[in-house]
Amino acid sequence: MRVGTLAGILLGMAFGISLGDDTAFVREQPKFSIQSGAVAEASGLAVSSRDGNFMWAINDSGAQPVLHLMGADGADRGEMKVEGATNVDWEDLASFKWDGVPYLLIADSGDNLSNRKESVLYVVEEPVLPKEGAVLSGTLKLAWTIRFQFEDGPRDCESVAVDARVGKIILVSKRTKPPVVYELPLRPKDGSPAVAKRLGETTVAPPKGVPMLPYIAQPTGMDISSDGSMGVIVSYYGVFLFPRNGKESWGEAFGKPPVTLPLHGMAQAESVAFSKDGKTLTVISERGDKRIVTYRK
Repeated sequence: MRVGTLAGILLGMAFGISLGDDTAFVREQPKFSIQSGAVAEASGLAVSSRDGNFMWAINDSGAQPVLHLMGADGADRGEMKVEGATNVDWEDLASFKWDGVPYLLIADSGDNLSNRKESVLYVVEEPVLPKEGAVLSGTLKLAWTIRFQFEDGPRDCESVAVDARVGKIILVSKRTKPPVVYELPLRPKDGSPAVAKRLGETTVAPPKGVPMLPYIAQPTGMDISSDGSMGVIVSYYGVFLFPRNGKESWGEAFGKPPVTLPLHGMAQAESVAFSKDGKTLTVISERGDKRIVTYRK
């Protein structure tokens, strides 16, 4: 989706203001930008499980079914085409390890009109990363595919993350009011469409007094830390952290009031990713703004 320039102006004016509870995450001044011209409409981001100095990105609907690799400095490190996959509306990306093997999960879950009978999640084994000075190219085969439906009807969903410790995929709807949290098994037992079960509701609404511009209070990306202690959701407005204790379900964790981090200052932020040690958050935008925004502990 597009947002008007007014949103960009207001968010830019708000740059650097911290609202809500204070946290250990500090927004740094952006030093790097995405250098690949092929990453034109980034809708998903994941930090590599093989090497935290690499990141993967995907483009939004209608683009080629391609995973784009970049360095933490934004340098173009190549791309891999996913065989057997179609980019109907790719909206998020997650990296995780399963039985010691690194994987990437691609969420073809966008549904602006809420009329898709099924959405699809593609899982591929993360390829071996290129050596210094080299770039990646070639194709990837699907490790497994998850076709699914939401239990309460079609949903637009741009926020998908994996908690591999418990074998679950967590999804958050975009256009419902409030956003709804769902759960899927990471490895469904049969080939029939899986059903995303409703866990609860969440909120990423800005504080009172902020103009409610189109889509400003709706989730556009998410991630879960490798140790399961935190979830994060990004919106066009800001970045929202959801601490979780070991006894809580993700429905309970995302149901609590979030910690609002310093504003990202981007007009159309669509992607957020934890580093594997949970000490860094990276945010990128879907259109126009190619800066890489980082938060560090």
